Amino acid sequence: MAEALLSAFLGVLFDRLSSRELLNFARREGLEKKMDKWSKMLSRIEAVLADAEEKRDNGVAVKKWLDDLRDLAYDVDDILDEFATKALQQKLTGGNQASTSKVRNFIPACCTGFKINNRLGSEIEEITDRFNEMVKQKDDLKLCENVDRRSRRTRETLAPTSVVTKANVYGREKDKEAILEFLVGEKCRDAQLSVIPIIGMGGIGKTTLAQLVYNDEKVQSFFDMKAWACVSEDFDAVRVTKTILESLTSENCEGKDLNWLQNKLKENLKGKKFLVVLDDLWNENYHDWSILRAPFEEGASGSAIVITTRNVGVSSKTGTIPAAYSLKELSNDVCLSILAHHALGTKDFSAHLNLKDIGEEIVGRCKGSPLAAKVLGGVLRNKMEPDEWEDVLKSKIWDLPEVGSEIAPALMLSYHNLPSHLKRCFMYCSVLPKDFEFGEKQLVILWMAEGLLQPRDERKQMEDLGSEYFHNLLSRSFFQQSFKDESRFLMHDLINDLAQWVAGDICFKMEDRIGGNNGRKPSTKARHSSYLGGQFDGIQKFEIFNDLTCLRTFLPLMLPYPGDCYLTSNVPLELLPKLQRLRVLSLRGYNIFELPESIGDLKHLRSFDLSLTKIRSLPDSVTTLYNLQTMILEDCSNLKKLPSTFANLVNLRHLNIQGARALDAMPPQMGKLTCLQSLSNLVVGKGNCSRVKELGPLLHLRETLCISGLENVINLEEARDAGLIGKHNLHGLSLEWSGIIDESQDRISELEVLNLLQPHKGLKELIVRHYGGAEFPTWLRIPSFCNMIVLKIESCAKCTTLPAVGQLSSLRELFIKGMASVKNIGSEFYKEGCSQPFKSLEILRFENMQEWENWIPCEEFPKLLELSFIRCPKLVGKLPNHLPLLQNIVINECRQLVVSISCFPELCKLKIELLEGVVHRGKVDFGSLWFSSLSTISEFTCIEGFIMEGLTNVEDLRIETCDQELTPLWSNDKWKSSYIWVGHPNSKKSG
Repeated sequence: MAEALLSAFLGVLFDRLSSRELLNFARREGLEKKMDKWSKMLSRIEAVLADAEEKRDNGVAVKKWLDDLRDLAYDVDDILDEFATKALQQKLTGGNQASTSKVRNFIPACCTGFKINNRLGSEIEEITDRFNEMVKQKDDLKLCENVDRRSRRTRETLAPTSVVTKANVYGREKDKEAILEFLVGEKCRDAQLSVIPIIGMGGIGKTTLAQLVYNDEKVQSFFDMKAWACVSEDFDAVRVTKTILESLTSENCEGKDLNWLQNKLKENLKGKKFLVVLDDLWNENYHDWSILRAPFEEGASGSAIVITTRNVGVSSKTGTIPAAYSLKELSNDVCLSILAHHALGTKDFSAHLNLKDIGEEIVGRCKGSPLAAKVLGGVLRNKMEPDEWEDVLKSKIWDLPEVGSEIAPALMLSYHNLPSHLKRCFMYCSVLPKDFEFGEKQLVILWMAEGLLQPRDERKQMEDLGSEYFHNLLSRSFFQQSFKDESRFLMHDLINDLAQWVAGDICFKMEDRIGGNNGRKPSTKARHSSYLGGQFDGIQKFEIFNDLTCLRTFLPLMLPYPGDCYLTSNVPLELLPKLQRLRVLSLRGYNIFELPESIGDLKHLRSFDLSLTKIRSLPDSVTTLYNLQTMILEDCSNLKKLPSTFANLVNLRHLNIQGARALDAMPPQMGKLTCLQSLSNLVVGKGNCSRVKELGPLLHLRETLCISGLENVINLEEARDAGLIGKHNLHGLSLEWSGIIDESQDRISELEVLNLLQPHKGLKELIVRHYGGAEFPTWLRIPSFCNMIVLKIESCAKCTTLPAVGQLSSLRELFIKGMASVKNIGSEFYKEGCSQPFKSLEILRFENMQEWENWIPCEEFPKLLELSFIRCPKLVGKLPNHLPLLQNIVINECRQLVVSISCFPELCKLKIELLEGVVHRGKVDFGSLWFSSLSTISEFTCIEGFIMEGLTNVEDLRIETCDQELTPLWSNDKWKSSYIWVGHPNSKKSG
C-alpha cells in the first residue's frame, strides 16, 4: 500500500527534478550537481520500494524507514516548489528588454532577490544528508531491488458460495423481488440473454442478495440449469469458465484450455434456459468480457447472467438492462436486527432492554452496512454487560481486532485495486469529516492544490483530469451521491475510516467543535488538517497547531453559522506565518475584516478561500503568491477592490467573486491571467481598470461568466475584442447593465454592444438584465442556439417586443421579468416559421409585467410543468388550453385575468391570489386538483352550477373577497388543513 503511494509520489518528484525550468534555475544558482545527486538517490530508493512494502509487517525498522521516506519526499517536494517559485519570479522580472520595466512594476522590490539565503542553503544540505542516510539504511535493512510486486503475499480468504441461510438475512426482500422481476418478468423472458449487474460498495450485501435470488423457488422452476462462480479481482477466464462448466456437468475439467472449455460449455448450454451468477467481478475490459460471455449466447431465450460488482465501469461494459441495480444501505432498524442476531442470538432486544439504547447508537455508526452490523455483533457475542457495549461504542471501529480482520479486507480490496494516482487522491479525502457533503469542483480544486493532478497530455487541463478521477472513484463506490442534493457527494463512514487508516498520521482531523482530538496529539509531520468550525473559535482551540509547521492544508468545515462566526486574531497574525508550507488555506465563513501583509509569505499557496467573510480589501502582498491557482471571494459583500497588481497571479485558474456586490471595477490588465478557467464575474468599471476587451486573451474560460457594468463600455471595439463567440467552453453567460440610468451620461448604443457580445452557439444558459436597447439583436432571434436550456430576460425597460425564443428546441426554462414597455405578446414570440414552438419548455414564468395587456399563446405547451403569472395587473384574456403535463400554476396580482379551471390537468397544484375571476363549466371534480391558496377573487362563475366535490387534496383553501353570493355544496369534510371563507355577506355554506 505504502509502496504504491510512494512510487506515485516519487514519480512526481522525478518529473519536477527533470523539468526544464527547474534545471535552468539550478544551473544559474549552482545547484545542478545537488539536483542530479538527489535524482540518482531517489532512483536507488525507488528500486527497493516493493521489497520494503513486502517486509514492513516483519519489523519496526522497515516501517520506520518507509515513514521517513514519505516525510523526506514531502520535504523534497516543498523545496523543489520553492525553487520553481523563484524561477517564476526570475521569468516575470526577466524576459525581453522591452517588457522588463513594465513587468517589474508588478513585482514588489522585496521579491526580486534570488540568491540562495542561509535558511534555504541549510535546508538543501539537510535534505542531502537525509538522502544519504536513507540509502545507508536501505543497505543495512538488506532491501532488495526490483522485486516482482506480484509476488507479494496476500491473506487467503474463502470465496463466497451460492449457499445462504435465509433466516440470517434481513431487509432485502424488496431488493430480491426487484431482481426476480428482471429475471422472470415479461421484459426479460423474450430476451436472448439478459445481463443484470448489482452494484454497491464493499460489505453492502451484493453477494447475499445474489444468493437469495439464486436459491429462490421462482428461479428453480423458471431456469433449466444454473451455476455460480466467484470471479474476484484476479480475472481468469479459464478458471471462471472451468468453474461454471464443472458446476453444470460435474465433469473434471482440470488441465483443459480455454478453447476446449468454451466449446464444451457451449454444447451444454445450447437451447437451455440458464442462470449464471458471476460474483465479485472487477475487470472492466470489454474485450475480456466479450471472450468470457461468448459461450452464453447459445442459451435459450430468457437466459440470464447476474453480476455483482463495486464498479459502475464494470456494469456499463456488461449490463443489458437500462441501468445497474444499485444496492442501497439498510435502515437502522434492520441493522439493529442484524446486530441482535449476531450479538444476542435473537431477532430483537425485547429480552435485553438494558442494551437496546447502546445498540441503537452502535448501529448508527454502521451507516446501513450489514457487514459492519454483523461484525460488530460478533464482537459483542456473549457480552451482556452495558459497560462492555459502551467500550465498543467508544472505540474507533478500525481499532477493534475483529473489524480489522473482516471489514478491513473487504474494503481494502477496493483500495488495492485502485491505480496509484487514484490512491493518492483517495488518501487526501481523509481530511474530510464524516457526513460532510462536498461538490465535485470543490474536491478537484483541493487535489489540484496538492499537486495530485498531473496531465501527461499537455492538451488536457488539470480540471478535466480531476473530473475524470472524481467520477472514477464515484463509479467504484468510494463516493456516494447525496440524497438531499444531487450535486453533492459524501463518503460512507466506513470508507471515511478507510481513508483515515490509509493516510495514517499524515492527516489530522480535529472533529469536535470545542478543540482537541479526543486527547490524541497529532504528529508533527502531519501535512493535512481540517476541523469543525464553531461560532466562537478562540485561541485555545488552535494551540494544538503550533507544532504542525509542515501543514499543507488548513481547512475549517461545517461552520454552524457561516458569515457569523468569529475567529481569534491569533490565527492570521501568529499561527499562519508559522505554516509556511500551506497549499490550501480557508477562512471561509469567519467575521474577518482584514488580513496582515504576512499572508504574502505563504509562497506555496494554491487555494485561498475567503468566501462569506467581511474582508474589505486584500493586502497587496497577496499578488506575490505566484503559485495561487484558486481564489474564492464569494459573498464577500464588503469587498470594494482588488489589488492593482492582481495581474501578477499568472497561475490563477479560478476566481470567484460572485456576490461581492460592493466591487465596482476589476484591476487593470486582467487579460494577463491567461490560465483562468473560471471567472464568475467581470465588472466593467470606469477609468484605470480592466475593460471588457480583457476577456479576449482568456481563451480557456469555462462554466459561467457574468459581465456586469456594461454601461461603462466606451467604444464598440472593446465589445468586439472580448471575443465571446470564440469561448466555446462557456456554458452560461450573464450580460448586465446598471439598473440606474444616468441620462446625462453619453452611452454608446447598447444594441450595438449587445450585438457584438454574441456568444457561441453551444451556450446552455443566457441572462440579459437591464439592457437599455429598444429591440434585441438578431443573434437572439435565430434558432441556432440549439443547446440553450435556460433563458432569463429581466428589466429591459425600453424593449417593446420579446425575441422569438419559441424556436429554441432545447429550451426548458424561460423567465420574463420587468419588461416595462411590453404590451402585447403574440405569434412573433414563438413562431417565425417554427412548426412546433416551445417543444421542450418545462418552466414558464412572467413577473412584474406592469403594462402587459394581451397574450395570444401558442396552442400547445407539450412538456410544460410549471406556469407562473406574478404582478401582471393589466393582463386580460385566457391561458393556453392544452397543458397536458402541468403540475403547478401560480397566479398572483393579475386582477384582470380570468382563469378557466377546466383547462388544468388532474393533480395540478394551484395557487391563485388577487384575481378578477375563476370560471369553470359544469361539475368540476376538485379532488383532482391541489389547492394551496385561492384568495381575493372578485368573481367565481359556474356556467352550470357550482359543486365543489372531492376536496381531499386541499392543503389550505382561502377564498376571500368574493363579490357575489355563492352557495357551494361541500360534499367532503376530509380537509388536509383548513379553509377560510371571507366573502359576500349572503354567501352560505351547506353540507
